Amino acid sequence: MIKLSRSKIYLAIILLHAVVLIGVLGYRFLADYTWTDALYMTVITMATVGFKEVQPLDDTAKIFTVFLILASVFILGFAIAVLTEYLLGRNSLQLLKKKRVKNKIKSLSNHVVVCGYGRNGMQAAERLNAYNRPFVVIEKNRDVVEKYENDTWFIEGDASDDEVLKEAGIDKAQYLIAAMPDDAANLFVVLSARQLNQKLFIISRASLATSQKKLFLAGANKVIMPDKIGGDHMASLVVMPDLITFMDKLSMEGEHTTNLEEVAIEDFADQIDCSSIRDLDLRQKTGCTIIGYIAPDGDYIINPEADLELQPKSKVIVLGRPEQIKKLNEMFHID
Repeated sequence: MIKLSRSKIYLAIILLHAVVLIGVLGYRFLADYTWTDALYMTVITMATVGFKEVQPLDDTAKIFTVFLILASVFILGFAIAVLTEYLLGRNSLQLLKKKRVKNKIKSLSNHVVVCGYGRNGMQAAERLNAYNRPFVVIEKNRDVVEKYENDTWFIEGDASDDEVLKEAGIDKAQYLIAAMPDDAANLFVVLSARQLNQKLFIISRASLATSQKKLFLAGANKVIMPDKIGGDHMASLVVMPDLITFMDKLSMEGEHTTNLEEVAIEDFADQIDCSSIRDLDLRQKTGCTIIGYIAPDGDYIINPEADLELQPKSKVIVLGRPEQIKKLNEMFHID
C-alpha cells in the first residue's frame, strides 16, 4: 500500500512539473511574456488566486489559460488526494503494526526483556535472535525504534516506568537485561523490575565498580562490566593467546553452530536412568563430553567424576562439535 502511494506521489510531482513547464512555454510564446512573467502567470493561474493578468491576453492566450486552469485544478486535486492517502495510510499502518506487536507480546511467556538498544543491548538482541529466544526491547529513542522496528519487537518508552515494563510482559518474563549506558538508569530499571516480578532473573550492565553493589542490592542476579571484561580479554590474549582464541571458538553465533550446551538433568530423567554421569554415557551416545556440573545450590564443579551422583534440578555443561550438540538435542528432545 505504501509503495503504491509513493508511486502515485511521484506521478503527481511529474504532472505538476509538466503543467508548470507547459504553462511557462505557453505564455512565453503565445502571449509573448518574458520568462519571469510567464512563470508568474503560470503560478497564479494554477493557484486560481484571481490576480490580474500581467498584460492583456488575446483570444488564443485566453483559451490556453482556460485549459491550463482546468488541468491545474484536476492535477492539484489529484496531488492533494494522493498526499492525504499516503499520510493516512502510513499512520494507519503504524497503528496496525504497533497493535500487532502488542498482541504478540501479550502471548509471550518466559521471554527476555532487553532494556536499551545501544551497543550492548543490540549485541544481546543479536545473540538471543541467533538462539531463537523470544525477546522484547524497550527503547525510548524514537529514531532507534523506527530504524530497527522491522527486525525487532519494540516497546517505545522509559524502561524504568512500571507501565512500560508491564507492556513488555514483565510479569511473564523469565529474564531481564538492563543494557543502558547509564548506571543510574539501570539501577531504577532493576528496582522496578524486581518489584513487579520476584522470580525474574535480572542481568544488568555497569560502567563503574561502585555501581555493582548497588545493583545487587536493588535485585540484580548478575552484574556485567563490559569495559572490565574487554580489558581482561585483551590482557589474556597477551599472556595466553592460543588458549583464549580456543575458548572464543567454543561458543559460536547460533544454536546450530555452538560447541557448548547447558542441559537440565530433567531433560534426561524422563528418558533414561541417570543417577550418575556414568549412566548418561553421552560420550558413547552422542560424542559429547560433560565438562561441568551445576548443583541445585548453584555450586559449580569443573570436569566432574564419572561416579558423581546427579541431583534433581541440577545441570550439566556439555562440550562437542556442532553436529554432536545437534545429535544430543535431537536424541533427548532438548529445546
